[in-house]
Amino acid sequence: MNSSLRRQLLAWVLLPLICAVAVDTWLTFKSSVDTASVVQDRLLLGSARMIAQQISFEDGSFQHQIPPAALELFQSEESDRIFYRVTTGAGQLLSGYTDLPVPVLDSSPDSPFFFGATMRGEPVRVVAFFQPVIGNPSVLPVVVEVAQTTRAHKQLTNKLWLHAVGQQLLILALVTIFILFGLHRGLQPLIRLRNDVRSRKEGSLQRLQTNRIPAELTPLVDSFNDYIQRLENYTSRRGAFIQNAAHQLRTPLAVLTTQISDALRAENKEIGDRSLIAAHRTLQQTGRLVNQFLTLSSAEAYVAAKTLMSTQECCDIVQGILEDLAVQAHSKNIDLGFERIGGDTVISSDPAAFREIAVNIIDNAIRYTPAHGVVTVRVQSTEGKIALAVEDNGPGVPLESQEKIFQRFYRIGGTDSAGSGLGLAIVKELASQCGATIRLAAPAHGGSGLLIVIDFF
Repeated sequence: MNSSLRRQLLAWVLLPLICAVAVDTWLTFKSSVDTASVVQDRLLLGSARMIAQQISFEDGSFQHQIPPAALELFQSEESDRIFYRVTTGAGQLLSGYTDLPVPVLDSSPDSPFFFGATMRGEPVRVVAFFQPVIGNPSVLPVVVEVAQTTRAHKQLTNKLWLHAVGQQLLILALVTIFILFGLHRGLQPLIRLRNDVRSRKEGSLQRLQTNRIPAELTPLVDSFNDYIQRLENYTSRRGAFIQNAAHQLRTPLAVLTTQISDALRAENKEIGDRSLIAAHRTLQQTGRLVNQFLTLSSAEAYVAAKTLMSTQECCDIVQGILEDLAVQAHSKNIDLGFERIGGDTVISSDPAAFREIAVNIIDNAIRYTPAHGVVTVRVQSTEGKIALAVEDNGPGVPLESQEKIFQRFYRIGGTDSAGSGLGLAIVKELASQCGATIRLAAPAHGGSGLLIVIDFF
């Protein structure tokens, strides 16, 4: 199942955002705890100072009272418990709870000392405030301790944190909505492109419109339009090929019909036999023409698709073809020869394509070489390259026609061969599929004739 581009984009945008929100939520929680601690510490310190301000030393003893406002500072919905204790520097209890934890100090600090402890089974936050008292014979200050349970601290922490989390979730929801809207708007060109393709009629080769297409989609649309252009060219060539094939088949079929009609109306057996022999010859030519049409169509399919490559011995294939065409060459008294030059002649190619190349190029040479001529086939190996060369001493090809002989249905004027003009076109198509190159050269023996060399790499 194909993955959704919309889901992928949404995931790549939202996942980092969710991770960032999660990290920020954790940091917000830590900040809420710190904020609640600062608020609690200030209340504790304020209460301790209010109590310390009421301490004095008169008539040889400490005088003090606990102002109600010092304890009213801690009023909250959680009803925290408040503990306090006032002691001299020597540790003598002046007022408060005796079991309140004592701060562990190396020396008397100049600033308030905050610490956590447990009081009567509950966690508390304690401040120890050191207050010098005028008239006190001891150099040690009075110690004022105030402790508060942590219920209000937790409540304030949760309130701050939940408020921040709510804001972040709201922002995340709004961002998600905007992202979804942006994705919907951003993917509209793709949706229009999809609808444009879906609305095409069968067989339509109309190109896609490039207006209102984002820059990111332009290469895709251009590539698609280029493919449509190539498909249109291919369709045009196929149409022209079918028309030419119909035209090429119309004449031999008409001749065949006439020859059979003559045989049926013949007054004697000799005339009828001649007509039947001519019809048989025409039927063979027509069959060969049909086979060449099929071969050329297959050659185009070879070019359009990947074919299976394998290693093969060129000489074995060529020698087998020469054996098959020996009867055809003997009928014209043509000297059909074979030469092997160089060492290893093994190549990696499509065996069917290589065989069709060799068959068509050798058959073409035999057909266009006059009786008592010479056709020589060579397989040459040079520096790892294999060349298939076919040389004949036929009429040759005029210079102005050398660029055209590989075109379909092209035949050189003045020749009396029964060729269809498809043999070398098939060779060109298959050579392109095999990655080979074709070149024409003058015969090695000089004079007229033609040398066609196909180089396989």
